Amino acid sequence: MTKTSWKRVGSIALLCVLATPALAQDQGVALKQDDIKAEPFKDAATVGAIKKGESVSILKKQGGWLRITAAKATGWVRILSVRKGASGGSASSEIAGVAGVATGRAGTGQVVSTTGVRGLGEEQLKEAKFSEEELKKAEAAAITAEKAKQFAQKGELVARAVNWLPAPQTNANQGR
Repeated sequence: MTKTSWKRVGSIALLCVLATPALAQDQGVALKQDDIKAEPFKDAATVGAIKKGESVSILKKQGGWLRITAAKATGWVRILSVRKGASGGSASSEIAGVAGVATGRAGTGQVVSTTGVRGLGEEQLKEAKFSEEELKKAEAAAITAEKAKQFAQKGELVARAVNWLPAPQTNANQGR
């Protein structure tokens, strides 16, 4: 083979490698209506929206976000807004899927995983320093009870009363 032929073979091989991720996209279904963001951040610009039941292509996962392509836009949505799989499924399977992710238990092996949560180690806590700027950022992110109720209504969440756990029994109150 000539040098030019090897360059062509190399170029074709490179194109095949670069095209492979596009062919290996996962399909998904929107579990709820959500905004499509330009970047994987809550405060990023909104570039579109998905509707409950809409089919999407999942391009990438990053932390608690998925990069998707929907009918009208490409961008980032929260991981809990989309379920992997091409079919819409039943309402009970949707609920089970969301509950599985929310509790960290999903799949047949009941494997536990957590998305977007990281604890601090003892050394990090010892080295922590007060930052008024960070405190102001945290306070700015707070919302009112009314806004929380509006968010819950938009997500079709239902309030449920949960009973307190019984007090643990100690040796003194076990009734010997």
